[in-house]
Amino acid sequence: MARKRRLLCEPQGEVTVVNFVEKKILDELNIKEIGDELMELVEQYNKNKILINFENVEYLSSAALGKLITLAKKMQAKNGQLKLCEIAPSIYEIFKITKLNKFFEIHESEADALAAFAR
Repeated sequence: MARKRRLLCEPQGEVTVVNFVEKKILDELNIKEIGDELMELVEQYNKNKILINFENVEYLSSAALGKLITLAKKMQAKNGQLKLCEIAPSIYEIFKITKLNKFFEIHESEADALAAFAR
């Protein structure tokens, strides 16, 4: 049986836009599968421009942040670009508290983030 996909990936020119299927990213198995899918994009599919859109996300655990940090480091090692967008204020607060808002390039809208890839 095929595993359930946790992410929706859509090409926008050279950029792969990633959206989360679930609104709550809290349980360990879900987070592991999301991490695996994100790593597949980089390792198997050689995507080097990834935009993660948080529009659908209402809750995000700290373990999920760890997966994002791992992805960012892997992208940096491959000279790739990772950007985040559409983060709800309550979730953005977590990024601020952990100072990850300085580590990640975060944009308000998907359009702004896509434009930033072109610069």
